[in-house]
Amino acid sequence: MTQQLHERKLYETNAPNASTGIINGQSSNVLNWDDVRFSWAYPMYKNMLANFWTPFEINMSNDRKQWPELTADEQETFKKIIGLLAFLDSIQTDYSSKVADYLTDSSLAALMQVLSFQEVVHNQSYSYVLSSLVEKDEQDAIFEYWKHDEILKERNEFIAQGYERFVKEKSPQAFIESIVYDVALEGLFFYAGFAFFYNLARNQKMVSTSTMINYINRDEQLHVNLFAYIFKETLKENPELNTEENLQFVTDTFRKATELEIKWGHYIIGNRMDGIHMSDLENYIKYMANKRCKLLGAGIPFPEVTENPMKWIKAYKDVDEGKSDFFEQKSRQYTKVSDTNGFDEL
Repeated sequence: MTQQLHERKLYETNAPNASTGIINGQSSNVLNWDDVRFSWAYPMYKNMLANFWTPFEINMSNDRKQWPELTADEQETFKKIIGLLAFLDSIQTDYSSKVADYLTDSSLAALMQVLSFQEVVHNQSYSYVLSSLVEKDEQDAIFEYWKHDEILKERNEFIAQGYERFVKEKSPQAFIESIVYDVALEGLFFYAGFAFFYNLARNQKMVSTSTMINYINRDEQLHVNLFAYIFKETLKENPELNTEENLQFVTDTFRKATELEIKWGHYIIGNRMDGIHMSDLENYIKYMANKRCKLLGAGIPFPEVTENPMKWIKAYKDVDEGKSDFFEQKSRQYTKVSDTNGFDEL
């Protein structure tokens, strides 16, 4: 019979505050940040708090003025990417809260709750951007894209089936596989879309939107690191899961995820956007897939790709940088929205 995950108890009097295991361990469920098992947990928490932001900080008035000046292709790509991101962050909010239920370690469960909140903020940002640019009926239609667009559906179902298996089976094997899908979602499936927004910004277009994308990108990098820690620590604590087959699963999953992300890149960007060459985008996606596999301790799927071919994107190497510029030598000044300069007045 397949081993099942045990849901974390509300409290457990006879258990230690510092857990005995990430999954199926014992913990009082009382969180004392000075008495936790993993040295990286509290610094991760502080980094996540330091990254706190809300969409209302960013004034969308310049983007609203520029929106009619974008080409029809740019507008269509912009809307489809926002539609994709809205779906991914919506299911990510729910998935991360379900993961938290089975993390016996209270510090990691707390980190997952912060992560879930950040995903809610990300989703709010998409509504905020669209409300600044298009009418309500068009915004509603964009949030429906994921139901009808076949390319979107194919990508989304690839991730969703891994999540749904974990929710249904609640087994350690399904748990670690779902983490691999999570890292593919947060660490790869956003990146063709991110490149589009950053390319607009380096041409001084829709800079406020790209600022929000930058903040989301920074959050997602922390999320990727958190799930990578959980993946590797779970394998270490559970030798029956620490197998060549599971590491091969990582490589194979990212190979397929890369294929889907490249297909999506051709679909939404193709050769229609000045400044983005598809050969570079393809290798950029492969480069990111290699990075994620290395982070998870698995073999890389694309050994022929060793460098980031899109040199104008400065990849984050240190997530402690704060709200720093994502572009080389590009100013990203913006005006904060105050209570008297509100959302409805942009």
